[in-house]
Parts: sequence; structure tokens; C-alpha cells
Amino acid sequence: MNETRQPGLLPEGEAAETLVEVREFSLRLVEALIFARADPLSTRAIAEVLGAQGGIPHDTADRDAYVAATLAALAAQYAGRGVVLVEVAGGWQFRTAPDLAPRLTRVMPRPRRLARSTMETLAIIAYHQPCTRAEIEEIRGVSLSQQVLDTLLEAELIMPLGRKEVPGRPILWGTSSGFLRHFGLKDLGDLPRREELLVDVPDTAVPPDAPDEVPDPPAS
Repeated sequence: MNETRQPGLLPEGEAAETLVEVREFSLRLVEALIFARADPLSTRAIAEVLGAQGGIPHDTADRDAYVAATLAALAAQYAGRGVVLVEVAGGWQFRTAPDLAPRLTRVMPRPRRLARSTMETLAIIAYHQPCTRAEIEEIRGVSLSQQVLDTLLEAELIMPLGRKEVPGRPILWGTSSGFLRHFGLKDLGDLPRREELLVDVPDTAVPPDAPDEVPDPPAS
């Protein structure tokens, strides 16, 4: 049986010269599993499938180390290719190599750009979450239209995180896993500088000629 030796992924305290041997079947199973999923697949889910489908040798002492070694070996196989394996949004996903992505803009449709006010709102939510609508308005210095929130919700970039325990119990807003996927982040600890968020993102709600802010209708 073909095996790949993957160093540097061992439990703390184990001898440095020891190697984790990864079976070819394990690599192929994980490759097929990640390829078949449109969304990032968590390490835990990968481990569960490997265990259930015989992808982890029965004599493996540290199953977590074996799964980590399998992912590292698979990522190494794809290094330098047109598609790479990356850890993003708390899971693993095949993505276009960063150096090739700009070259695909001529053959891949570019998403429409969100309004400036919508992007500013997204940046505020990302760096101040969880936050309420009133807190967003206080930071921006202008009122926040419902259309801006609806646009971010439909683009799957934000989500409600509960309610703040103050009078009126306003909704607390935060970023979603879709936000992490779009910006290629493993988690919120990888957030870039705020100004780097002000880039093109898919706009599924606002037509190109729509104004940045649309006042809320008067209460009936």
C-alpha cells in the first residue's frame, strides 16, 4: 500500500524524527470529500468520514495527528498547482491559486459592486461585532437604512447574533461564515486592515444605478 510520510505534525513530546505515515487511500478519500463539497469542510467532519470509511488505520495511536498529517500531505500535493487546498472559514476547500485568480477575470463574470455605504457598514460590523443598528449608526455618523442590512443579509455576509439585553432588546449583528469564505479567512483573527474590506463583493439586491442610501418608509 502506498504511503506518504508527513513530518512536523506530531503530538507535543513525541520524538522529532518520528514520521506520520499517511495512506494513499486516505489522501484520495479526503480529496474526493473536499472536492464534492461546495462549502469548506471542517477537520472534524473529515475525521468522522475517514473513521467511518476505514481511512484511518486501526493501529493509529493519535487519530487527530493522522488527520492533520493527511490534510498537510494533500495540501503539499496541490502546492504550486492551479488549484490549491486552503483552510478557510473553519474548514478546508479547494480554491484557485492566488496568483492565477486575477487572470481569470476575462473568462469569469465579475460580481457587481456593493454601494460604498454598504461596504462601510460591513466593515463596522466586522470590527465591532456583535453590535446593534444604533451602534453602527453612531460609528458611521449617519442613519442606517434597512436596505443596507437587507443587502448584506441576502449576500450572506452578516447574520443576527441574538439580542442585546437593554430596553427594546435590539438585534446584535455579526459576520457570517459566508463573510469568512468571501475574504478567504480561517477565522476572525485573520481580519485584514479595515480599508482592505472595501473591495468588490457580490451584490444580489441593489441594482447598479441604485442610490447608496434609501430612507426607511415612515412608520404606519
